This record gives sequence, C-alpha cells and structure tokens, in this order.
Amino acid sequence: MSHNNHKPARRSGRRHEAEGFTCINCKLRVPGQAWGTKHRNHCPACLYSRHVDDQPGDRACSCRSPMEPIAIEAKSDGEWSIVHRCTGCGVIKLNRIAGDDSERALLNLALRPLSRPAFPLDDAR
Repeated sequence: MSHNNHKPARRSGRRHEAEGFTCINCKLRVPGQAWGTKHRNHCPACLYSRHVDDQPGDRACSCRSPMEPIAIEAKSDGEWSIVHRCTGCGVIKLNRIAGDDSERALLNLALRPLSRPAFPLDDAR
C-alpha cells in the first residue's frame, strides 16, 4: 500500500505570499500582506520591486535585478499602477498599488513629468 502524505514541494526560489521580504533598494523589512492587494510585489516606502517573474507569480526569471519605479499608470476606472523598469535587462512591467503604499512616494512619481519635463518650458514661442 502506497502512502502519499508528503507536502507538495514549493518552487525553487519562491517565497510564500504571506512571508515578508527585505526591499532591494531601501532595505525596509516589508510585510507579506497589505490591505488592497493579494500579492505584495513592491516596497511600500520607495516603491521598488525585484525582477523575479516571467509570468505573474511564476518566480522563473533569472534576472533578479531591481525594478525601478519610473511612472504611474492611471486606468480609466481610477485605479493606479506603478510602472517598473528593470535595471538589469530593461523590461517594463506594471504593478497595482497596495493600500499601504506611501502616498508621498506615489504622488512624487505621478508628478515627476511636471517637475522634470522632457523639454524646456521657458522658451514658449
């Protein structure tokens, strides 16, 4: 008689979503759960993430580089997402904001195009 009482193996490198992590940028210890999101994937203080997924949740990416927050996407329903660019390979990904994300960091990111325009504003001919 065969007994199959073993626990399924977790994927290599995969942390359980309830576990926290240390931010790759500011070193803050980040709790694994937050209101407003089921999957914590970025630091609520500095908004950095880490490039770990090829597809959401698979943890299959070997890059593992920091994902810099570069912009905010505002959807038509009013929901915001953070636009991240990988500092290693350049891939761009969207991450939904979480309920405990720093409002100041989010607004700073959203207002960045106004504070640092891509073209000079003083020569309005």
